[in-house]
Amino acid sequence: MVRVVTAGHVNWDVTLRVDALPDPDGEARITSQRRSGGGSAANAAVALARMDVRTGLVGSVGADEQGVLVRRELDGAGVDCTHVVEVEGVETTTKYLIVDERGEVMVLGNEGANEAVTPEGVDAEYVRRADHLHLTSQRPDTAAELARVATEAGLTVSFDPGRRLGERNFSRALAYSDVVFLNDREAATLLDSDLEHPSSELHGRVVVIKHGSSGARVDTTKGAYTHPGFGVESVDTTGAGDAFAAGFIATFLDTRDYERALEFANACGALTSMESGARTAPTRERVEAFLDEQF
Repeated sequence: MVRVVTAGHVNWDVTLRVDALPDPDGEARITSQRRSGGGSAANAAVALARMDVRTGLVGSVGADEQGVLVRRELDGAGVDCTHVVEVEGVETTTKYLIVDERGEVMVLGNEGANEAVTPEGVDAEYVRRADHLHLTSQRPDTAAELARVATEAGLTVSFDPGRRLGERNFSRALAYSDVVFLNDREAATLLDSDLEHPSSELHGRVVVIKHGSSGARVDTTKGAYTHPGFGVESVDTTGAGDAFAAGFIATFLDTRDYERALEFANACGALTSMESGARTAPTRERVEAFLDEQF
């Protein structure tokens, strides 16, 4: 039985490192290329598994070579893939990640098989047997159904809606969520400019705002906590937000301590950004050793 179910995108990533992100009608030099699995739900699942959390994944891939490679990576990481749907006649969603020398990322992608899981296709019993549900970007109606099933079964729910937050109506899923992860740009979509007054969808929720290299903040009904982050040399920020969320979830499930979860999450994000690729989340032991080095 898995302890955490993650649900959302499962991708095949092509990472192109360039000397600089080009301006419109400009050109950049590719310095390296890398191909591997990606997608926020899959990244978070792998990160949780590396922290010794039994994790299952709900998502979809195409019935193609990339889909086989994605599943192989996930299986190797210890993620339960019994609820990763294989879609005939559609290619696995591919994302092209353009990463500059500072570690900043630009993303291009096709739709592919990514959102084949419908509300009707949700296996409610699989979700109910877990302790926690972590949602990432996906079909809003599917996210809402997953969150409803989890909430009614007494699970805690977290949601990291991602880059397309402003384009999609996730209000129903947000209403069921206990914890919402946002970066500064996403927070500006849902919160007032001072980041103090949440929209109706976020009222009463724990809101975690990621500030990148400047740390993060968690707002709760009992108060706010901040952490300044860690001064590391960032190589690639791809997957750092997913590792952050996984670290927060893994720590909070065990401790119910927001401050400790925030510190651990920042360490996960920092360590992930120090390596190239979306699947570089650290183990629990590596994070604890890193934190020990800071004092």
